[in-house]
Amino acid sequence: MKSLKNIALRAPVFRSMPEEDAIRLLTKGRVKDIGRGASIHLQGERAHSMFIVIDGWVKLYRMSPCGSEAVVAVLTRGQCFGEVAAIRDEVYATGAEAVSEARLLQFDCQDLWKAVATNLSFCRALFSVMMKGNRDLVDQLEQLKSYTGTQRIADFLLGLCKEETGECTVLLPYDKVLIASWLGMKPESLSRSFRRLEPHGVKIIKNRATISSVERLMEFADEDPSYSWSQKTCLTN
Repeated sequence: MKSLKNIALRAPVFRSMPEEDAIRLLTKGRVKDIGRGASIHLQGERAHSMFIVIDGWVKLYRMSPCGSEAVVAVLTRGQCFGEVAAIRDEVYATGAEAVSEARLLQFDCQDLWKAVATNLSFCRALFSVMMKGNRDLVDQLEQLKSYTGTQRIADFLLGLCKEETGECTVLLPYDKVLIASWLGMKPESLSRSFRRLEPHGVKIIKNRATISSVERLMEFADEDPSYSWSQKTCLTN
């Protein structure tokens, strides 16, 4: 229980609150274990809870009228979701589904409303979380518009690295179809982009990625895409 509390306290919504206020609200949460593939809430469903991921992976997604799915976010330990809709008594803007076995901490709307009404630090923390969410969406849009698919994969792998220098091996945390959807790519494009990373020191075998040099991959991920396009043009002329 102590480790669960420590993980929850690192969630953005609690991190900037005085610890005693955060712990008081944490006592209102209840643990919920979710199986892989299980729905947590649906897009358009009346919001009833805020959730913090204690363990595992959760995807947030939107369904189009024609039935196609767009992955909005993939969340893991210490990240929260549903807070905006729950606080404002609205419907969830996205669906949420466990993409691995997951453990969540769930908070009912009524408890959140009381906290908003009586706790200024919680209000400030919520506002900070919402602002960060907007910045993250802008960053995501910039990546989709400004960087190649191969660079987006490189940045994804770097986000899994615990080391900042030298060699690193990481496990892909969920299936490649979901990775492709999250990065705005088709699965076949993902496979081609994995192969394009080999000259940059990355080798993918099943769900394991070996990176020979984290610094080298960082340089490629941050490279101006127009440079690689101009290089290709020069080679074909």
